[in-house]
Amino acid sequence: MYWDQLTSPQLDRLSRDIPVVLPTAATEQHGPHLPLATDRMIGEHFCRSLHEAIPDGVLILPAIGVGCSEHHMDFPGTLTLTHKTFIQQVQAYCKSVVQHGFRNIIILNSHGGNQGAGQSALEIFGRRHPQCRIAFASWWQLANAELKKISDTGPGGTGHAGELETSVMLLIAPQLVDTGAIAPKGNRSTFDWAEGDLLHGPRVSLYRTFKQRTQNGAMGDPGAGSREKGERITKAVTKALNKVVRDLRESS
Repeated sequence: MYWDQLTSPQLDRLSRDIPVVLPTAATEQHGPHLPLATDRMIGEHFCRSLHEAIPDGVLILPAIGVGCSEHHMDFPGTLTLTHKTFIQQVQAYCKSVVQHGFRNIIILNSHGGNQGAGQSALEIFGRRHPQCRIAFASWWQLANAELKKISDTGPGGTGHAGELETSVMLLIAPQLVDTGAIAPKGNRSTFDWAEGDLLHGPRVSLYRTFKQRTQNGAMGDPGAGSREKGERITKAVTKALNKVVRDLRESS
């Protein structure tokens, strides 16, 4: 169910044990081949897939479509919030949900730059609302083991606008993917301990702007993306997300 597609009386009749999902994303450059809305579209796609799987078992909130993207601002089109504003926005959404009596909240994140602020929002809100259970998950971490089986590119190949994101976009909005602009892996390496991607995190986080990480704004191997992989990624993420929703509701 979609929160904003219900009437107020319809929503009020729902069990307060139903988990509520808040998609958090970004509006930012995704290399030369993917649209600025990539993160939001991917997050909403996974929510739609979850809704189709359990239409009466989950409530999906409107997405937060702009996130923490200061490190992408060297590239045209990127929009950004400060970390403080992002945290406040997440907490405002969650506070509204709790005021209506719902107790289980899942923040489904689809932008790497939101992870630090998202974890902070989780800890602040969770501490202030002990009667609730709030979870935070980035989709590539949620289904990490299965996604590694799908990926062909190995470490360094599944980064921002790389194999995974390109695959999902080829599935959900192929008309927005400029396949002719797909470039070879543009990763700029630094120290071995700072190298990583969506599936293979670095041992140490080293701050760099995206212009310092890659000249064309993409990390990884987008050329390895495919619609078929997009379908497999969707199934893996939906299955993992469904388990989180089910576990929270059944233990309420």
